[in-house]
Amino acid sequence: MRYFAVLGEELNYRRAAERLYITQPALSTAIKQLEHQLGVLLLRRNTREVALTELGAAWLPKVRKALRGIDSAVEDLIALSAQYRRIRLGYLIGTGADLVFRLVRHFESAHPEITVEPKEFDFSDPTAGLADGSTEVAIIRPPVDLPEHRMFILDAESWMACLPRDHHLAHRTELTTAELLDEPVVVAPSTAGRWRDYWMAMDARDGKPPTIAAVAATYEEETTTIARGLGISFTSEASARLYDRQGIVYVPITDRPPSYTALAWHPAGLSHEAAELVRHVREEWGFGEGQATERPATYY
Repeated sequence: MRYFAVLGEELNYRRAAERLYITQPALSTAIKQLEHQLGVLLLRRNTREVALTELGAAWLPKVRKALRGIDSAVEDLIALSAQYRRIRLGYLIGTGADLVFRLVRHFESAHPEITVEPKEFDFSDPTAGLADGSTEVAIIRPPVDLPEHRMFILDAESWMACLPRDHHLAHRTELTTAELLDEPVVVAPSTAGRWRDYWMAMDARDGKPPTIAAVAATYEEETTTIARGLGISFTSEASARLYDRQGIVYVPITDRPPSYTALAWHPAGLSHEAAELVRHVREEWGFGEGQATERPATYY
């Protein structure tokens, strides 16, 4: 309809195409498709001139009015969206439970004009929406397959082994990684990529593949599977606090480097609101000396 309105004013395909920033053949095709769809002839054309038909001339003012209504509606939407400032914050299941709500309350208290919209993601997407752009900023557990993203560390935790309560190692007060490598392991979905390998302790296996007992996308699935005696998992202190249940025990693993929780984002194209959140957490949140150093999101 917009193409028709411009062509109806210019009555010249070259000038109309220039105004619309398209080619003349594209404009001609679009007008023919419109006429075919409506089942009417709107313009008469020959090698010398273009003219509106009687129907085209009668319809043109109505098209202009309709387009003004559309333009006005778009302008209204833009004005409304300017008043509705929001941040799409992702967090990995279990990861954000200790931090996300505290972070949201703290930030919204300092910036009441901005709404933070948290969204939880399971193990199938450890980037918590950063990979597909459904979130702008996310609380994650690195490493993740996002080499262009940046992050800084919010917290560090020790590794834990989650075992069936009747497992032969369940009575121990601590374990080493080597003692667990031959155990069947409950793992994240394959879409988790590098993050899945990290939580299978692949770096300690010397190329020997793990025995995969089951795949789980949530802590509920993981702990249920382990309680059934099907396998073990490598996990974090947070899961031991938040997902304790009958049938399982958690035992500290003493020789693994810390597992980190981090705030991650892509430095290009960050909205003003999301950039303000990153700045706020970095400069004002107070996670401890040296923790606000930026690192690649692939770091661990």
